[in-house]
Amino acid sequence: MIDREHELPLKRQAELAGISRGSVYYVPKPTSAADLALMRAIDELHLEHPFAGARMLRDMLKVRGFDVGRKHVATLMRRVGIEALYRKPNTSKRYPAHQVYPYLLRGLAIERANQVWAMDLTYIPMARGFVYLAAIIDWASRKVLAWDVSISMEADFCVRVLDQALARFGKPEIFNTDQGSQFTSLAFTERLKAEGIAISMDGRGCWRDNVFVERLWRSVKYEEVYLRAYETVSHAREGISRYLNFFNTARPHTAHGGKTPDSAYFASLPATQAAA
Repeated sequence: MIDREHELPLKRQAELAGISRGSVYYVPKPTSAADLALMRAIDELHLEHPFAGARMLRDMLKVRGFDVGRKHVATLMRRVGIEALYRKPNTSKRYPAHQVYPYLLRGLAIERANQVWAMDLTYIPMARGFVYLAAIIDWASRKVLAWDVSISMEADFCVRVLDQALARFGKPEIFNTDQGSQFTSLAFTERLKAEGIAISMDGRGCWRDNVFVERLWRSVKYEEVYLRAYETVSHAREGISRYLNFFNTARPHTAHGGKTPDSAYFASLPATQAAA
C-alpha cells in the first residue's frame, strides 16, 4: 500500500511494493458527467435488451438524444462490466493464464438450500460516480447470502464477499460464476478449492447460465437503484442494504408459491444444517 503522507519517498515505496513508479504517480482522470449519464443509459438499455452490442446500443442511445460513437459505447460497456449476451466465436481470452472451469448445472435438479450458490457483479450508478455491487445468492431459494459494494472489481473484493457468505451460511456443493477475471483468478478459485467446493462457470456470453443473478440485478435496479440518486458510497450501501433485507425477508416470489427467499431457504436446508 502506497502512503503519500509517509516520510519514505514514493520511489522507494514503489520499489519495496514491487510496482512501477509510473503507477504511483498516475492520478486517474475522473469520469465526466456526460460519460456518467451515458453509462447509466447503457446499463438501463442492457437490462431491457441484453442481446444488444455496441452498434445497436449506439443507435438506441441516439434515439435518446446521445451523440456517441460505437467505439466509445464499447469502451463504456467494458467500464460498466457488461457485454452483449449471445454466443459468439471465442477468438481471444483476456486472461489466458487463468483456468476456466466447465458449467456443472446443465440438467441438474437444484432443489435444496446450499446445493448451489451463484455470484456476479453489476454496475450501480450514483448521483456523481458509480460503484460495483457483488452478491452471492442461493440458487434454490433465491436468498441473497452476502453482498458488498466497491469502487473496483478486483478479485480480493469478491473473495471478501465469499468469505462473508461462508462464515454465515456454511458452504455449498457447487459455486457458479461467469468467466470474469475476478472469478477465474487464483485468489478466488483457490479459496473455493480449499473448502472442497466444486467450481462451475457459465458459457461465455450465456446469460441463461446464471439467470437468477440476472433477475436479482433487474429487481435491485428497478425497485431501488433507479429510484434513487446516491450521493456517496455509504448512501449507496445503506439503500442497497435496506432493499436486500426487504428482498430476503418480505418480497414474495411466485416460484416459491409466494414465500420469501428467507422462508424458502430455511425450509429447504438439510435437517442437520437447519438444526445447527
